[in-house]
Amino acid sequence: MTKELWKGIYPALLTPFKENGEIDFDMFGKNLTAQLEGGVHGLILAGSLGEASTLSTQEKYDLLTYTVNFVADKAVPVILGIAEQATSEAIKIAKKAEELGADGLMVLPPMRYKADDRETVVYFTTIANSTSLPMMVYNNPVDYGNLVTLDMFEQLADVPNIQAVKESTRDLTNITRMINRFGDRFKILGGVDTITTEALLMGADGIVAGLVDAYPKETVAIYEYVKAGEIQKALEIFRWFLPLLELDIHAKLVQYIKLAAVSEGISNETVRAPRLPLVGEERERVLKIIADSKVNRPNLEVNA
Repeated sequence: MTKELWKGIYPALLTPFKENGEIDFDMFGKNLTAQLEGGVHGLILAGSLGEASTLSTQEKYDLLTYTVNFVADKAVPVILGIAEQATSEAIKIAKKAEELGADGLMVLPPMRYKADDRETVVYFTTIANSTSLPMMVYNNPVDYGNLVTLDMFEQLADVPNIQAVKESTRDLTNITRMINRFGDRFKILGGVDTITTEALLMGADGIVAGLVDAYPKETVAIYEYVKAGEIQKALEIFRWFLPLLELDIHAKLVQYIKLAAVSEGISNETVRAPRLPLVGEERERVLKIIADSKVNRPNLEVNA
């Protein structure tokens, strides 16, 4: 089955947990079903929203195996996130991901150690050369401290299976800079929820999204309207969505987005320590944003 990569809406999937700390695969499957019914175009496992930093390597493999089997009859690519401290560990995971049936990788720059430009390029290149899987570079200097510059992408362009970038610099003009310099050599996926519509308008091929974990249909609708040139319809949904999308740009995005997904019946709010469930005024504030959104939620059937 042919799977088109790096185009459309890719949820950075949550990882639901049971109260005893184990992965809640029943709830995970429920969310996967909602994503597929909502029309998403790909799935990303073990990203920041998936609490990758608290998952064991085996748990990442378990999530991958479950998801690959879940979508076996669907043309939806499954991407595994890699965010490791050691290049050797990243290579091991990349090879195992290919063996387990992943369709691609999303790779963050080296964690903890702030690599310089040369080291970062070698890191990405070495991982890519260890596997035949297509790879997306995660460019997020705001959260991770490493900017992948255009000159660095010039070097990465020599590696055929480095195919895409998750563009999370927060600088929308960087999309145009990438297109002006490289044409269509790299697929560009916007990576910041609050500027997803703008990213698509500037030429992004798709979006790696967070609030899609709770609202897949609305997220996909924005993408489809923009690509169809129906900008006003996209803006109507986006303007409703923005207070929710702002939950994505916060250190507690996992807790916030899990609460939103709980309100839709497709997650629980259990997180792994050191994260803790929300309490007090903060919890009430987020719940109010979620509740307020239900009052004027777009009717997509009318909007179609």
